[in-house]
Amino acid sequence: MTNRRAFLKHLGIGALSVSVLPSMALPMNFARNRKPFFEISLAEWSLHRTLFAKKLDNLDFPETAAKTFGIHAVEYVNQFFKDKANDKAYLSDLLQRAKDHGVKNVLIMVDGEGALGAPDDKERLQAVENHFKWVEAAKFLGCHAIRVNAAGKGTSDEVKTAAIDGLGRLSEFAAPHGISVIVENHGGISSHGDWLSAVLQEVGKENCGSLPDFGNFYEYDRYQGVQDLMPFAKGVSAKALTFDKQGNEANIDYRKMLQIVKDAGYQGYIGIEYEGKELSEEEGIKATKRLLERVGEALS
Repeated sequence: MTNRRAFLKHLGIGALSVSVLPSMALPMNFARNRKPFFEISLAEWSLHRTLFAKKLDNLDFPETAAKTFGIHAVEYVNQFFKDKANDKAYLSDLLQRAKDHGVKNVLIMVDGEGALGAPDDKERLQAVENHFKWVEAAKFLGCHAIRVNAAGKGTSDEVKTAAIDGLGRLSEFAAPHGISVIVENHGGISSHGDWLSAVLQEVGKENCGSLPDFGNFYEYDRYQGVQDLMPFAKGVSAKALTFDKQGNEANIDYRKMLQIVKDAGYQGYIGIEYEGKELSEEEGIKATKRLLERVGEALS
């Protein structure tokens, strides 16, 4: 205390409070205690090997997120309860378990329900209808969105035209439910940020947006892709596969990525999606969480 007072006196500010000169008076490590500009959620796919092996049940996912990882927001994957979308008893149980552990249900990732970008009208309209039950399930669980895919077989222009129609129809259905339809860069032409952002621009609906994934760019610059999609972002996916000795993702510059996210004004959930094999799923999730917290705090 004496040294601190002497330092302040030397500066000619006497007993001015810490609140007046926070950057001078607070310890150097105070900045590391700042809260990230985003919230962290856990994507269920991070535990897909454990779930497929029947070592974890979907109903226990919220408890695992809270108790094992200290994460209180979750992103479900419909593959792990694919026959339960209309089962109110099951959904009620899942919702109660989330509430019991103070967990927020954020979204449902929907796969296997048909191609929303199919050029064939009959196929596309069936896919749109197949997604309706997941919109209703998301509403029941208190989610804000379902994640879908802009996929289809055809030229990029053919799939674009079809995806605009399919996403538009699904978004119209979802709007009265208070649910957003968000599209991930998830392979094929959807992993080209310029293509997907153009689709979303032409859909032009408030509840139709993007879920930029840091890792799912294969023939397109990942940083440019995230930048393309952030204006439409209603979620962000922090992909991680492998880590270096310093705890950084070996192939993705998280500081650069999170700066892009921050510059877009985003302050919502960033979902951990660990898909690596060098670490166990549990250790990979924890490593990704530490990285997000460290970089997020530095940028906040």
